[in-house]
Amino acid sequence: MRVRCPLYAKILLWFFLNLLLLGAVLYGFFRFQFHAGLDSLLAGQIAGRMEMVARMLEIELRETPRTAWDGVMARFNESYDGVEFFLFRPNGTQSAGALVELPPQVRARFPAFRGQIPPAALEGPSRRPRQLALPVPPSQPPRPHPKFMVRTEAPVRYWAGVRINLAKRMAGAPAETQVLLAVSPTLSGGGLFFDAGLWATVGLGTLALSLLLWVPFVRGVTRSVSQITRATEEVAQGNFEVRVDAGRRDELGRLGLAINTMSERLAGFVTGQKRFLGDAAHELCSPLARIELALSLLEAQAAGALQPRIADVREEAREMARLVDGVLAFSRAGLGKREIRLEPVALAEAAARAAGREAPGGLSQMDIPADLWVLAEPGMLVRAVANLVRNAVRHAGGAEPVRLYAKPSGDRVVLTVEDSGPGVPEETLARIFDPFYRLDASRSRETGGFGLGLAIVKSCVEACGGSVVARNRRPSGLEVEITLAATARPTPELPAPGSCC
Repeated sequence: MRVRCPLYAKILLWFFLNLLLLGAVLYGFFRFQFHAGLDSLLAGQIAGRMEMVARMLEIELRETPRTAWDGVMARFNESYDGVEFFLFRPNGTQSAGALVELPPQVRARFPAFRGQIPPAALEGPSRRPRQLALPVPPSQPPRPHPKFMVRTEAPVRYWAGVRINLAKRMAGAPAETQVLLAVSPTLSGGGLFFDAGLWATVGLGTLALSLLLWVPFVRGVTRSVSQITRATEEVAQGNFEVRVDAGRRDELGRLGLAINTMSERLAGFVTGQKRFLGDAAHELCSPLARIELALSLLEAQAAGALQPRIADVREEAREMARLVDGVLAFSRAGLGKREIRLEPVALAEAAARAAGREAPGGLSQMDIPADLWVLAEPGMLVRAVANLVRNAVRHAGGAEPVRLYAKPSGDRVVLTVEDSGPGVPEETLARIFDPFYRLDASRSRETGGFGLGLAIVKSCVEACGGSVVARNRRPSGLEVEITLAATARPTPELPAPGSCC
């Protein structure tokens, strides 16, 4: 069994798959960058955090004897969870911190820190730049402070190095360059190296912005498609008055306009067809009446041997008259939707009239509350119910009585007519309300009917603003549901004061 997936869900699914693919590509590029060169991470906020830690440590170590530097490093280790700090000279000898052996990848970065002139050596007590013996030409930019980040294996460690100057800030103090190493088993480094929370915030913000841009677009498209789908289903059921909002300036707008045009043309074709049927049936009434009169005169003058043949011709004429009457009823119900006047009708009374006419002698059972009132045209409602009862009696075979019952459903009332006959094939349920459609193609007098009974039911019910649907019962039988608008019982008009009764 195939599961239906709405268009709205499909578009959003492709949107999230697109985001997932984009995220995978960015993750792959991110991992490649980490393995190819982590120095690119030491920029922006990460470099700022490393510089801030270096400056804080630099200030504290200047005021602390060298013998107490290990304690200062231990205190910084406690301040940053998951990160250890070490202090090395540019030649690779350790100055402070727990003893650690430098991996070759890290030691290879130390030559970059040799021969660098720290900013503190360029400033005097007045905090103004001092003139050097060999000034840097103005055309050359100053050399950036060296920093690095390295990833080592077995075990995995991330090493970040930044230079600090531990010289006393006094005139003539020699420069003392040290390399501060920060080591962490994870890339985040407790938020010092890489702030995952910031990236998560950016990702969620991007996702939220994308949803704000996509969801209105997807809702607009799916709303138009749903409206078009409902309209085409209504057209398929014979409701040609449905219209679609064609205000969009895209292909969906053109499709809506095409559906509106198609509905108008189909309504014109069907109306013309019904009008033609009605006119033709009306014109046939006079010749049939004259034939009936002629047969009556001929029967009075014919010999006894001709009487059976005249009776056969009279029966054929009456059958034709019934067909013409059915065609007239069908065309009038279809053409009179806009002209008929709906009024409150007692459903139990109308159903009783229809059942008494078509199923006398206990052939029907009714269970309709007396307080159920519907909005309909009385004559059309009685005719629709009578056709259903006649159809049920004819096809039930007299096995069990036809049952009529009704119940309220919100602001509607549902009337059900059911029988215990053989039912109809499932594939024909959608066609039994089509005019001139019959399960038995012979249309013989014994099988009865011309295929107009249920078509008249549908036309009458739709003219009253309702709907009709048929389904097979289990284990056997057919039930037809008529749904009409519920209404309150009308209050009787009181005579005007002073009027005579």
